[in-house]
Amino acid sequence: MNHFTYSYPTKVYFGEGTLAGSLRQELSGMGKTVMLAYGGGSLKKSGIYDELKGLLLQAGKEVVDFDQIMPNPTYAKVQEGARLARERHVDFILAAGGGSVIDCCKVVSAQAVIEEDIWEMEYSSGKFPTDGIPMGAVVTASGTGAEMNSGAVITYEEKVWKGPILGTAAAFAILDPACTATVPPMQVLSGAFDTLSHAMETYLGNSDQDNVSDDVALAIMRNTVANMNRLLLDINDMQARGNLMWDSAMAENGILKVGRLTDFQAHQIEHQLGAYTDCNHGQGLAVIHPVYYRHILPDAEDKFARFAKEVFGVDTAKEGLDALAGFIKKCGLPTKLRELRSKARITPELLRHVADTCNIIKCNPRELDREEIYEILCECM
Repeated sequence: MNHFTYSYPTKVYFGEGTLAGSLRQELSGMGKTVMLAYGGGSLKKSGIYDELKGLLLQAGKEVVDFDQIMPNPTYAKVQEGARLARERHVDFILAAGGGSVIDCCKVVSAQAVIEEDIWEMEYSSGKFPTDGIPMGAVVTASGTGAEMNSGAVITYEEKVWKGPILGTAAAFAILDPACTATVPPMQVLSGAFDTLSHAMETYLGNSDQDNVSDDVALAIMRNTVANMNRLLLDINDMQARGNLMWDSAMAENGILKVGRLTDFQAHQIEHQLGAYTDCNHGQGLAVIHPVYYRHILPDAEDKFARFAKEVFGVDTAKEGLDALAGFIKKCGLPTKLRELRSKARITPELLRHVADTCNIIKCNPRELDREEIYEILCECM
């Protein structure tokens, strides 16, 4: 393994029924004015909004609502949140939702305390934020692991770009599987596939033999598949949902990535596809992964063979990829791009733009060129 320094800033409260008690423990450190951030109406319909706001008001907090954060949060929404935080002198941000809400708030936190445009600062000047408004996360839809790090995925619509912006890591995260009870089944499974993707793409990066990160990544993949299968039998299995919440956290808290370079080429392709189509992230990944993996199979056959045996219990690398494709279909996830719900019609011309603008990873089993990325996308049609 390569040299590394590992530090983990987020305190995690885990378990069914822990929401209220965990939040009470953190109230004293929040300051007077708390921004309560969330997406659409689901947080209110579930009753979680009232519970959170009630706890904040009982503690004497002034609550500032920041709502309507969209599934693929935009750069304009980030700037709206940063302006609101400055205007209302927000002391703490409480993000209640899935990865989109949490990602948006991580960048709001940093942008609110700096004068420079954060995208320009990071992508033009190569500088990154070192401070931000403190924040915490209440996870209501798991899979992204957004509560586990400072990175965020944001869509910059004017630039037709979707990619990472570094912000502020959550000081604490509450992982209560009961908070996911009203999440629609397909959203639960899409999020879980994102977790599986994180572990697969980390595993396929550059690493030495017999390293513990590979072993842990394979365990996370195996456990994710097992608990997704449990949900196919009973979508309300709270133990399985809790297991998947922790799988999601483990896949993105840095443990799997220390001492190695990671792949994440499928993520890069899907991000840029999302910039053009606004498709669901986990579902886009489900379409792309089997096709991409068949392209790079000869470049990482030993790793794919181990993945096949330890995750799906089959003998060969090819059988493993067939098992992955079969599992995706079994879960009811899309297997073709035409099955995705999209704001734009997916055409070969659109896919050409995606291929020509997506980020190319240099540390995966084999570096792709734009023509092969276009071929992959066309095969996904």
